[in-house]
Amino acid sequence: MISAHITIDRIDSWEFDTAASGSLGAELRFNGIVRDMEAGNRIGALHYEHYEGMAEQELRRIAGMAVERFSLEALHCVHRVGSIPVGESAVVVLVRSKHRGESLQALAWFMDELKQVVPIWKVGSSPA
Repeated sequence: MISAHITIDRIDSWEFDTAASGSLGAELRFNGIVRDMEAGNRIGALHYEHYEGMAEQELRRIAGMAVERFSLEALHCVHRVGSIPVGESAVVVLVRSKHRGESLQALAWFMDELKQVVPIWKVGSSPA
């Protein structure tokens, strides 16, 4: 199962369905949180923009690649855009697989790909 979405709304990091099949041995959840420092300056929020026609499509594409490449049961991703206050989630990813090794590798690979190919950009910050 694959899901990948972009939202302007606050992400509840526990919003994913947690019902797991009996064949699962690993479930990893990554919660990318906005820190209070950016480029050595204290901030109150980060601002993200995205290429609306392509970003969600690319998220789904790389999610599908991860599922195939690492034999995952599921990968779910929600990425927030707009103004995100310190302490709130910018991205949440859930990975499920039979074994922890596949989940650990898949999550690292997926986040690297997301940063490299998905057209979502930090465009600035607001002071604290």
